[in-house]
Amino acid sequence: MGKLYICGTPIGNLEDASIRLLKTLRRVDGIACEDTRQTLKLLNHFKIKNRLVSYHEHSNRQKEDYLLQELLEGKNIALVSDAGMPAISDPGQPLVRRAVEAGIAVEVIPGPSAVTTAVAISGIDCSTFVFAGFLPNRRQKRRQYLLTLAEEKRPVICYEAPHRLLAALEDIEEIMGRERGLIVARELTKIHEEIARGSAAALKEKFTLTAPRGEICLIIEAKAETRITKDLDTIMAEVDELIEQGKTKKEAFKMKASEYQLQKSTIYNYYVEKHQ
Repeated sequence: MGKLYICGTPIGNLEDASIRLLKTLRRVDGIACEDTRQTLKLLNHFKIKNRLVSYHEHSNRQKEDYLLQELLEGKNIALVSDAGMPAISDPGQPLVRRAVEAGIAVEVIPGPSAVTTAVAISGIDCSTFVFAGFLPNRRQKRRQYLLTLAEEKRPVICYEAPHRLLAALEDIEEIMGRERGLIVARELTKIHEEIARGSAAALKEKFTLTAPRGEICLIIEAKAETRITKDLDTIMAEVDELIEQGKTKKEAFKMKASEYQLQKSTIYNYYVEKHQ
């Protein structure tokens, strides 16, 4: 039985190819690739000759059957996408799943990733983050998707095509607010790499004047936590005012707890203490 190698390839600069990647591409019995033309550029650059098999998101099950049969017969196959890591917003996941289910050995050859590259250069605290993949093409679905991310307390990283960037920025501004910080990381590791920072409105203005090109990684900053700007004594005065206006204590505690993002018990305990 052979082995399936999941190979991360350069996202732009071919010199980012690792020695281990090049050794793997040379010694396997075949390379399953998203686009043979793109993979040939990499192979030709490093003077590698090997058999290429087209395998992409529209490939039928028969193509997977063929690759699995080769693996079962003892051939080693490298799986690559046009750039980055296969199976992460790129073709490959169904083949990997079927290989695992068939008991075929699977090995990863780590490589460049647009997600981690953008996170590293962002300057944002991304000790935890959400990778949201590609934003939906259609506006209604994109807006619905953004609504599910609007309250996220972690940075959100997603991919977007250049011709849809302005529409996406407009939806982000409307759904997530004008103050939300964004980063557009474009053409990462390539000659025309660009990192643009600002609000959705500012970035929309920038890219209206100069149309964006190339692959785009979009980072949306986490929703800022509401800071308590008033001390508890001031909040207690507001609670008393609500009670005087006819609110029950329970209602007043709940309203102020929600407004200042406090536990209701915090306001209740302090209220009891102040009114002993």
